[in-house]
Amino acid sequence: MKWLAANSTAARTWQALRTDPWGLAGLAVILFFFLLALCVWLGLLGAGWAEASGGRWQGPGPDHWFGTNMLGQDIFERAVFSARIAFEIGLVVAVATTILGAGLGALAGWRAFGFVDDVILWLLGVLDSIPFYLLVAALAYAMQGQPLAMYIAMVFTFWTATARLVRAEVMRIRNQDYVKSARAIGLPGWRIILRHVLPNTSHILLVQGTLVFVSAIKAEVILSFLGLGVQDGVSWGVMLAESTQEVIAGHFGNFLAASGMLFLFLLGLNLFSDALQDALEPGSARLRSRLFKAPA
Repeated sequence: MKWLAANSTAARTWQALRTDPWGLAGLAVILFFFLLALCVWLGLLGAGWAEASGGRWQGPGPDHWFGTNMLGQDIFERAVFSARIAFEIGLVVAVATTILGAGLGALAGWRAFGFVDDVILWLLGVLDSIPFYLLVAALAYAMQGQPLAMYIAMVFTFWTATARLVRAEVMRIRNQDYVKSARAIGLPGWRIILRHVLPNTSHILLVQGTLVFVSAIKAEVILSFLGLGVQDGVSWGVMLAESTQEVIAGHFGNFLAASGMLFLFLLGLNLFSDALQDALEPGSARLRSRLFKAPA
């Protein structure tokens, strides 16, 4: 039993991550922001993000660590509450796109070069041809500015890359001996896909999930900055939009808090996603080391 655990994919991945200092640093940053989001979910932090508890553009101090905005709202409370928003959006979009991309990608790969595959590839081409922000603007207008439009647009746009990768991997896996044996004993196709094919695409789904998580957070910040994202709450994008007027007046609290936390969070996510890809696909790390190796 111990031998099986030591040779499992999870154990080997963790062993590889432990030897990557940048990956561990990224994981530490992610855990830090997760703890912030957890404190917000539990009501320990960020509860007063909408309260005007200070003076207008009050400087940093013991009562307001990052100062206040033009309405007297605590910038620290708003920045911490935005960490929860970032996690929620990233997780929802990453999980939804992973499920959708894995399901349709596996179906297309299993039925490769058939009618079902042609339909899914046509759908992928159509969605890839629509500019993301144009799709969001159209959905936001059609749904009268509801925040759900942002989620729908992200899921509709981000699942396509996962589906293409899973399709290619399933086309390779379906020719393996263990899949042929499962077919030979009469197992239905859906059971083979669920029990024998999709589990062997987990390395792709994990890496794509982290990449979509990053993309969703960046997209939310841009959309909220443009007024198409978070409407009745606060996020780093909303804070950056507010800071456009405050920076002109010489007040940088909102801008520094939102951009600083966003930069640190995305840096940690990118470091961890790179390390995770190297751990799950060692060949990619070796290839990059050869491509960027300094000449002798």
